Amino acid sequence: MNGFVTSVLLFFICYFTVTTLGILNTIFNIYVLKMKPIDKEGYKKIKPWNPIYNVIIFPLFGCLYMKGISDPSMNIAIITGITWLGITIVIDLFGWVIIKHPWSFDFNEFYVDYQPWITFIYTAIFLSPIIGYLFV
Repeated sequence: MNGFVTSVLLFFICYFTVTTLGILNTIFNIYVLKMKPIDKEGYKKIKPWNPIYNVIIFPLFGCLYMKGISDPSMNIAIITGITWLGITIVIDLFGWVIIKHPWSFDFNEFYVDYQPWITFIYTAIFLSPIIGYLFV
């Protein structure tokens, strides 16, 4: 499997893992802690946790990727970080803003009201392959 395919595969596994943790945390808040799902209270309470999930899990996958390629370099790490960030922004835009569902947001809620958390998340995703390179 070539490096790009491996990179994207690891990205999607990681993104799915982080998103699943966030959803499970939200469900826990709603059903166990009895927070209201209607006003997204269960989700709002996990805002500070989402960057932590990303800061921990994405660098692990960045390390896995950089360790798995034959000739890791800072250049590859930066390109991978840009790629992962770009894919994340597109998925988030469609999955959380454009496609409407019970937990979707409008543009302002997701990109303005979710500050500084969304910036922390996007920074962690971009830096993850770079961190992986530094540890390889």
